[in-house]
Amino acid sequence: MAYSVKEMFYTLQGEGANAGRPAVFCRFSGCNLWSGLEKDRDTAICRFCDTEFVGTDRPGGGKFAGAEELAAAVQNTWPASAGKERFVVCTGGEPLLQLDKALVGAPHSIGFEITIETNGTLLAPVGIDWICVSPKAGSDLVIRSGEELKLVYPQECATPEQYESLAFDYFCLQPMYGPDLAQNTRATVTYCLENPNWRLSIQAHKVAGIP
Repeated sequence: MAYSVKEMFYTLQGEGANAGRPAVFCRFSGCNLWSGLEKDRDTAICRFCDTEFVGTDRPGGGKFAGAEELAAAVQNTWPASAGKERFVVCTGGEPLLQLDKALVGAPHSIGFEITIETNGTLLAPVGIDWICVSPKAGSDLVIRSGEELKLVYPQECATPEQYESLAFDYFCLQPMYGPDLAQNTRATVTYCLENPNWRLSIQAHKVAGIP
């Protein structure tokens, strides 16, 4: 199978339970909840996405003929001086449109731990080390267990109460980015203080000025 990647880079994970951890980010092209085109935003299921995932034109991006070729690119992106706790974050867009059994196995074979950031509407292949699901209002959630559920807040028809009975190890609440960020952050902090099962997640990479 061939894979389309928007970009690939080495950075620190900025969100959720793994915040601060060095990682290679592999951003796959395409999503099943929004085309990525502004002309379609108002009619999309997910309307608040702040990520570009159309095409393969950013640094590290491209079309990869197979899992081994893409895994080699991930390995080359990880600095030789960065140690052996190698970690790759498969994100998007929606990575499960492309991530398959072969692409789970190939990074594993060269010593990478694999996580995905998914909207949870597609089944995941077996063997992923860390599954982070970010549910979107109006979509059908099929991944109902994993390591982390990270809910962007507030969403009118996707409240924390809808998800807290699911089988995840961590529940993270993240303020919706945009013009109301300050207000959303205050609301998220208040909710977490009143509901200790939820942890505050902020987009620390934006604060730190890293990708």
